Amino acid sequence: MTFDKEKQLKKLTKEQYDVTQKAATEYPFSGKYDDFYEKGIYVDVVSGEALFSSLDKYDAGCGWPSFTKPIEKLVYHRDQSHNMERTEVKSPVADSHLGHVFTDGPVSEGGLRYCINSASLRFIPYEELDDEGYSEYKKLFQ
Repeated sequence: MTFDKEKQLKKLTKEQYDVTQKAATEYPFSGKYDDFYEKGIYVDVVSGEALFSSLDKYDAGCGWPSFTKPIEKLVYHRDQSHNMERTEVKSPVADSHLGHVFTDGPVSEGGLRYCINSASLRFIPYEELDDEGYSEYKKLFQ
């Protein structure tokens, strides 16, 4: 995947930039994808990398979009900020901060909870996957 990161960064809102580039966190229950359940995929707002499927999204009640697993491999870093021990989740190509992964997710789905900032995501509806260049991900819904 190739993209012009500097060009894409200029298109971001202040919140999107702060979240993806400075590891900021949006306020709980404030993101547009927290209480959002349409069929499709979520991609990195910077690079367009496919990250999560709506099939793996669930309401964890934490105030951020939560997923049981990513579509593609993500990057993980130890995060000891704010006097907490957490695992940060980043996109592999753009190196965007997405959120954190925790081990308190649904056991039947593997036990992980990817707690992701809406500001780091762009949603692609299922009906638009072909037009947006994500045809290969239609297979997830079959």
